[in-house]
Amino acid sequence: MSLAAGAVGAGQPFGQTVFPLLEKAACRSCHSADGVASATRLRMPEAGAGSEQIEAFGKSLAALVDRARPHESALLRKPTNRVAHTGGERIKRDSAEEAALRTWVDRLAAMTDGEAAKARSYRDDVPRRTAGPVLRRLTHSQYSNTVRDLLGEQSQPANQFPPEDFVNGFKNQYQAQSLSPMLFESYSAAAEKLARNVFKRGDGMDLVGCKPSVECRSQFVRTFGLKAFRRPLDAKEQKRYEALFTSQADFARDAQAVIEAVLQSPHFLFRLDETSDAALKPYAAASRLSYSLWNTMPDEGLLQSAAKGELRSRDGFARVARRMLEDPRASEALDDFVAQWLRFDRVIATARDRRTYPKFNRETAVAMTEEARRFVADLVWSDGNFMEIYTAGHGYLNAELANVYGLPAPAKEFDRVAFAPESERAGLLGQALFLTLTSKPSDTSPTSRGLFVREQLLCQHIANPPPGVSANLAPVSETKPQTNRERLAMHASDASCASCHALLDPIGFGLEKFDAIGARRDKAKLVFYPLDRKSKEPPKTVELDLDTTGRVAGIENSDFTSPRELGAVLARAPQCQECVVKQYFRYTAGRTETAADRPLIRTVFERFRDSGFRFREMMAALMTAREFAETTDSHVVSSHP
Repeated sequence: MSLAAGAVGAGQPFGQTVFPLLEKAACRSCHSADGVASATRLRMPEAGAGSEQIEAFGKSLAALVDRARPHESALLRKPTNRVAHTGGERIKRDSAEEAALRTWVDRLAAMTDGEAAKARSYRDDVPRRTAGPVLRRLTHSQYSNTVRDLLGEQSQPANQFPPEDFVNGFKNQYQAQSLSPMLFESYSAAAEKLARNVFKRGDGMDLVGCKPSVECRSQFVRTFGLKAFRRPLDAKEQKRYEALFTSQADFARDAQAVIEAVLQSPHFLFRLDETSDAALKPYAAASRLSYSLWNTMPDEGLLQSAAKGELRSRDGFARVARRMLEDPRASEALDDFVAQWLRFDRVIATARDRRTYPKFNRETAVAMTEEARRFVADLVWSDGNFMEIYTAGHGYLNAELANVYGLPAPAKEFDRVAFAPESERAGLLGQALFLTLTSKPSDTSPTSRGLFVREQLLCQHIANPPPGVSANLAPVSETKPQTNRERLAMHASDASCASCHALLDPIGFGLEKFDAIGARRDKAKLVFYPLDRKSKEPPKTVELDLDTTGRVAGIENSDFTSPRELGAVLARAPQCQECVVKQYFRYTAGRTETAADRPLIRTVFERFRDSGFRFREMMAALMTAREFAETTDSHVVSSHP
């Protein structure tokens, strides 16, 4: 018997014996809340879990043990790949690690019925805790929208700020919202310019709202401060900003100084998202609603709802949220979510080999984003079944896109166009946006397409390649032309690559009928140009047959050969349906979900499903559920910016 197995047999804790073996085998990469195997019965505890939770998890594995035939249990046979396992062999057969796992299985099989039942009731949800102040910096789009609604400024000044980083798929996540010296300088310069422009345009006194007087100064500070800080000013703040009026003899210049100072305040640049201050809670709720559903500041009506206490009750809050979804600003905010979720930026910034893809240019890329934007917006605002985002047999084309799709130009720009069944296009997966942003400059990338489906559409995390592993494939040659499927076969023979690429590449293989700009093709076309650029010899073209059979490991009955068939697989998969909720949660909450959020996610998902997958219903349900959870948000940011 091995030392590890002996330790288990001697009663050593699971956390010191078998659990480290599972961690070393990288079981967490799939068997986690955002892993490919998240829907299975085995889910590893959250990273950083305490010893009690790990021990409880170890006992809960009794659910995977056949007590009559313990050594035939899935817990033993799957990780050793003695029965088919999507992750392959994670624990080597006949090794000391397998012996330790077998000994633990024997211990679980020896449990009494009562012990086994109690162990199976283990859950890895962690208790929620009361939140302190949570302050979130305005994103660049929120900054521009806010100064538009606050000052009437239409120039979108945040376009000149340092670019924002994508974290967890979005640009508004807590950990990416640091205030760099360069950004602080941009805020300062923008505040000065914006305050000056208000009076330069001649509508400054309209913003002030009263005739110059001592009383007017106090009124302006109070009303402007309420709008800019999204809450009433306290007495000290009121006094501080009123004092700025004594520094200038001219009323307009004094008011300009107040505006400039307010725009540089942390209370303007950061929004209060959570607070334990009872008086401020309705205003924090108003900010959450407005920046989630409108992507801008609360308007006068919403601030009045906060002041009157309408947001304190579940019914009142839900009523306000639904009313806000009827406002045109909700459509603008949805566009921002869609642009980030579907990574419009990658398409706009992409380049293509001009010799291979002469139809592609910047105008084509912009048209691809516009088609996706209109497609999603129609499903949302017409209260359609949102899962048709994967199955709908139509798109929104202009002349540029029609050329790529091989269709006649529509009668008007971005007209709705039905796809012929033989095109095998459907939903987002059949649109040029997805097929382009997941490709390389000169060819498709089955791996990138599979990764996008896993991470963006199934909310499953795929680990980065091990350090030192080359991601480059051997180049094709005229003497040995190969399809992408043939070239990527090397991953199956490399143990360091196989486990992850088995989850990604088969998805991309099923989409190979569409090239790197989303045009339909029946064969892979390889073009070999003369090495001597001055040569007058014509390029040589080789066409290869395509094997487009694909599958989504972890989803039953998921074989497919086209975007339309894959769309049908995803539309009916609970993982994909719930991912819609998770992605919108991440966007509105500014962070990824934690174990503490799982009950909330499940509740909202059930509402979404029961509504016939109406996205608007999900939006309202999520905002209300977050507001009236039994306790407040468990993710706390307590430091003042």
